[in-house]
Amino acid sequence: MSWNPLLLVGAVIGVITALLIAAYVSVKDKKTSMGFERNMDDGEILRRLAGYAQPYLGRFVLVGFLMLFSIAYDIVSPLIVGSIEELVVSEFELNALFAGVAVYAGVLVFSMASTYLQAVILQRVGQRIISDLREDLFTHIESLSHEQLNEIPVGKLVTRVTNDTNAISMMFTNLLVQLTKNCFVILGILTAMICLNYELTLMVLCFVPFIVLFTVIFRKFSRRANRKLKNATTDINTYLSENLSGIKVTQIFGREDEKMADFRKKSQNLARANQEQIFVFSVFRPLVYMLYISSILCLFYLGGMGHLNNVRFLGQTLSSGTVVTFYMYISKFFTPIQNLAEQFNWLQSALASSEKVFSIMDLQPKMVDAPDAIELDEVKGEIEFRDVWFSYVPGEWVLQGVSFHVDPRETVAFVGSTGSGKSTILSLICRNYEFQKGEILIDGIDIRKIKISSLRRHFGQMLQDVFLFSGTIRSNIVLREEGISDDEILEVCRYVNADKFIAKLDHGLDEEVRERGNNFSAGQRQLLSFARTIIHKPSVMILDEATANIDTETELLIQDSLEKMRTVGTMLIVAHRLSTIQHADNIIVLSHGKILEQGTHQQLLANHGRYYQLYMLQYHKEQLSQ
Repeated sequence: MSWNPLLLVGAVIGVITALLIAAYVSVKDKKTSMGFERNMDDGEILRRLAGYAQPYLGRFVLVGFLMLFSIAYDIVSPLIVGSIEELVVSEFELNALFAGVAVYAGVLVFSMASTYLQAVILQRVGQRIISDLREDLFTHIESLSHEQLNEIPVGKLVTRVTNDTNAISMMFTNLLVQLTKNCFVILGILTAMICLNYELTLMVLCFVPFIVLFTVIFRKFSRRANRKLKNATTDINTYLSENLSGIKVTQIFGREDEKMADFRKKSQNLARANQEQIFVFSVFRPLVYMLYISSILCLFYLGGMGHLNNVRFLGQTLSSGTVVTFYMYISKFFTPIQNLAEQFNWLQSALASSEKVFSIMDLQPKMVDAPDAIELDEVKGEIEFRDVWFSYVPGEWVLQGVSFHVDPRETVAFVGSTGSGKSTILSLICRNYEFQKGEILIDGIDIRKIKISSLRRHFGQMLQDVFLFSGTIRSNIVLREEGISDDEILEVCRYVNADKFIAKLDHGLDEEVRERGNNFSAGQRQLLSFARTIIHKPSVMILDEATANIDTETELLIQDSLEKMRTVGTMLIVAHRLSTIQHADNIIVLSHGKILEQGTHQQLLANHGRYYQLYMLQYHKEQLSQ
């Protein structure tokens, strides 16, 4: 038997396969980017993930040391089994057989113990790394401006913080170590096979170019499939987040069938994305298994022919022990390669998730402190707008040259039709958005020269849509601020007239608050919002439609609360119900982003301008309703 033709065929196959790989890799994978998300190179992603792993480098080194024992087992065990087979077939010695089995059992136990320790260490370290990543991601989301948060669906953010970070955790808890181990196992087994019989090893290596080609193709298709799956998952999570929140509206208008049809489309898209990922994975593993079976058949054929025809390999005839050893080596050679299919799939999933997470973290907050921004220890409450211009969309001005002055402890109300710029003014004062022209001063200081956190600490906002967190009444009022006693909480509740309905509850301040406070009426939620604002002692209070959508009885309570709150500090109010702002020190009337008129309630009525028209319109409506 001559080996030259076999080696020649192997060399030709290797050259052709290398050319195919080069041609395939030269075709760039078409990547698409949606919105703020961008495509990243694998190297960039891995470098950034390595930054999170760096503090735990010592533990990874320990895992690498323990991994050496598992690798040694995979390399040594075939030699031990081959030696035992030789003893059984050639010269049966019971003591030597027992010794061989004992050695094999000892190596196996040692390998299992090291594998267990690896798993324990990796799980702990991996969860700490992902916890660090989640915290950084959540902190970064908190730093984004209102404008940026409005552009990103809540469901997408939830997916990034939960699903995507879970996918990344697989990389640290199992994936990277297993990939490293499999690579070293393959190299170690190849070295052992060459030392044992390089001619049989060359036969095995003839199949390697095919494996490389399949792996490169699989990597590209797997990454693409994982991107589609991530996008489909995000899409359905976003849809659920929005529509479950608004399911009552869907029921009121009887649109369940239409919403179900929309959901079915998104669910089918997710199913197709999953099927594509499964298909890519299911094709790769059988192909590698086919190569494994082919190499085994070649081994048995060459080993059998060599044994029957007394063909000599490296100057010696192939023994049955050598064939058994090579059989185990081939199995252990292709097993990690088969595992690489699943591990590459996980890797592509983790890289795709990392890409999504880092796209969020790469968003630069639009509202940032100036380098020379200062802290405000105390705020008197003086506010001034100087020729302020603002637009949400370039060229479409919402505010046009707005100027006004608010004295400390003064109550100023803003009225006007929808879209006139009332709520925008309040948002600019709190630096929720950045204005394009003009100046806004707090106590004579440009708000852009004040640290955002310091500015907002002196402001208390009460919105039309009050948001209560799941927890208790107490936790929603104090918002985890320490040092606030129950006596202070109850005093504030009495101050804003919230004490009466709280006293009727079974558990008082410990009454459960369900999601978004849905177990309380709109008026009760508003009174709790007032209490939450007052207890933190703000210098400036902002009320944006705080009296909308409530009954007349509750409105009277809120009006009484507002009168009391006027003594706390500067108060800025936006209200459609003009009856709630009649006692304001100054009322500013807006229209199309400009100030039409301003003055007290009586002054504006005497002017017979826009405010007079709005007041008379509401007055006649109230008369008709009565």
